[in-house]
Amino acid sequence: MMAETGGVIPTIDLEEVISDKTLNQKIREASERWGCFRVMNHGVSLSLMSEMKKTIMDLFERPHEVKVRNTDVLLGIGYRAPYDINPYYETFGLYDMASPQAVDTFCDQLDASADQREIMVKYAKSTDGLAKDLARRLAESYGLAETDFFKGWPSQLRINKYHFKPEAVGKLGFHLHTDSGFLTILQADENVGGLEAMDNASGKFFPISPMPNTLAIILGDMATIWSNGRLCNVKHRVQCNEATERFSIASFLLGPTTDMEPPSEFVDAEHPRLYKPISHEGIRDIRTIKKLVDGEALKLIIYE
Repeated sequence: MMAETGGVIPTIDLEEVISDKTLNQKIREASERWGCFRVMNHGVSLSLMSEMKKTIMDLFERPHEVKVRNTDVLLGIGYRAPYDINPYYETFGLYDMASPQAVDTFCDQLDASADQREIMVKYAKSTDGLAKDLARRLAESYGLAETDFFKGWPSQLRINKYHFKPEAVGKLGFHLHTDSGFLTILQADENVGGLEAMDNASGKFFPISPMPNTLAIILGDMATIWSNGRLCNVKHRVQCNEATERFSIASFLLGPTTDMEPPSEFVDAEHPRLYKPISHEGIRDIRTIKKLVDGEALKLIIYE
């Protein structure tokens, strides 16, 4: 099934009885038009999603001196307490989440139980696999010769808690931004909304409201670079609509560790090469140094 009415992003059934070509085309159209969509029947079991949420809720109950053990592997990857730009937001980070050893290190830092370790390993493997399957389908939808271009790309897990108090209602829980990586899988809070994305066509925001048993897919800066501008790196934010706690789990397929150019299939006389070669770390550095987190960093790597 797929719906697109009233500014609501499409919901794509990954087990719909249609050809792969038709399914891939739906994913491509949603990625070009909206830069985000929902997936159902996505292969991440509902019980695992529930267990993962319980796990992260427990991890956020750790004392501050335990939380700060979740240190940065890369700049900005580890634990972050609420701060001036996002005063209602607290987060843990795990780099290279597809590596069981990295998950073990993360769990050691936070004194996670054996059961919680197992849940996190399964969840990381499942969402990383889904992200790479969607990336492959995008490549197939364009008829590219290389459909496993993402091999060797690292993934990141970020788990989030929003402390929404009465005075936060009507304010931003997380500032407007694009994701720096290629593709994000978001398990949003099924009970608490607030996620909003910008429609590039109108500049207006629309809610990505809770929808049970689905995952939200969000395209980032590296997807726009890889596709030579075809895929939309959607701007999004979190709004506080009610005074309550809100949890979310984001799995990021980041991008290459070496400089990347769009495949030759994306470049022709009508579509000249837009962006200079760059790695994911390169675009993250520009975003950080220039404080351009809402997609504007891409303007700095455009060919003159």
